[in-house]
Amino acid sequence: MLSIPVFFILIGLELLISYLKKTNLYRFDDAITNISCGVLQQITGVFFKTIVILGYVYIFEHWRIFTLNESILVYILLFIGIDFFYYWFHRYAHEINLFWGTHIVHHQSEEYNFSVALRQSSFQGFVSMIFYLPLAFIGFHPIAFISMNAFQTLYQFWIHTKTIDKMPWMIEYIFNTPSHHRVHHGRNPQYIDKNHGGTLIIFDRIFGTFEPEVEPVIYGVTKPLASWNPLWANFDWYADMWTDLKRPMSWTDRIKLLFMKPGWLPENEGGYHAPVPISQETQKFKTPVSLRLNYYILIQYIILLVGASFFLFNLDQFNILNQLLITGMVILSIVSFGLLLEHKKWARAIEICRLILLVALLIILLK
Repeated sequence: MLSIPVFFILIGLELLISYLKKTNLYRFDDAITNISCGVLQQITGVFFKTIVILGYVYIFEHWRIFTLNESILVYILLFIGIDFFYYWFHRYAHEINLFWGTHIVHHQSEEYNFSVALRQSSFQGFVSMIFYLPLAFIGFHPIAFISMNAFQTLYQFWIHTKTIDKMPWMIEYIFNTPSHHRVHHGRNPQYIDKNHGGTLIIFDRIFGTFEPEVEPVIYGVTKPLASWNPLWANFDWYADMWTDLKRPMSWTDRIKLLFMKPGWLPENEGGYHAPVPISQETQKFKTPVSLRLNYYILIQYIILLVGASFFLFNLDQFNILNQLLITGMVILSIVSFGLLLEHKKWARAIEICRLILLVALLIILLK
């Protein structure tokens, strides 16, 4: 959370570069949705994060094999260990249907800029933490794990940009870079499920998932979300899975569908559907809105970000009921903004209700 101001400074810098070079790296509706997914992840994390880390802490306290004292060597080994297990989490998050649903949110944007780094699923932590549990068995302290894991997460912010071309060859060979990660976000068939590394790229080279950036990258997922609703973004893939599960198939095939590669169906339903070739002319999802509405959403969004940040930085000052009420208001707000951007018929009515409820919430909190 302390890095939030840095994120927005870097986004502002990238916007300036985009303006000066006239590269159009950002679209307002896309960037708002990206950041809203990040806001949703942080605000729900108020209730989820403790649950996610409990398993690691329990294993460390009761079942660890070694007791590793703090040292530079221990932190180096922990850094490599986190990156190694992140690689396998990230790879399986692309190769297993059930896990892909917790990660697809990060790939839904059809743009590529710093705001995409903030576009995260609210449920991914429940899956990723499972892969890190061997580190608790080995004996890496939870605080050391959280600190080093945070570093790896922060590292991955700067690689979400098109403003940086390829780095010197030695850096490109060892580390994950903007060029490598652009490939990872591509829906070009040859780029799909490649370059899963976090900080390092060497595990992709070792395990055969490395792909260099050659042809221009087309960003997004093979079935576009086609929505600016950040809440729906977290459930869209599971809605599709539910539709597939209702097809005429055996229960064995239904279980297999949960754990097979995205696109898999049993033979009687057509078998695996491979990604189809796409071109640079592929149309991006867009819903043009008036400049007046854009300004309204921008002003309301700034108010939301200030309020949400204050809440997250002063969480201990709110009781559980107020935490739930504030979380509900934040979720309602980002959903309402998304509906306004999509021109939904009932969006204005929801926005009016949101403003009334916001006033009521402020009265409750200021009593």
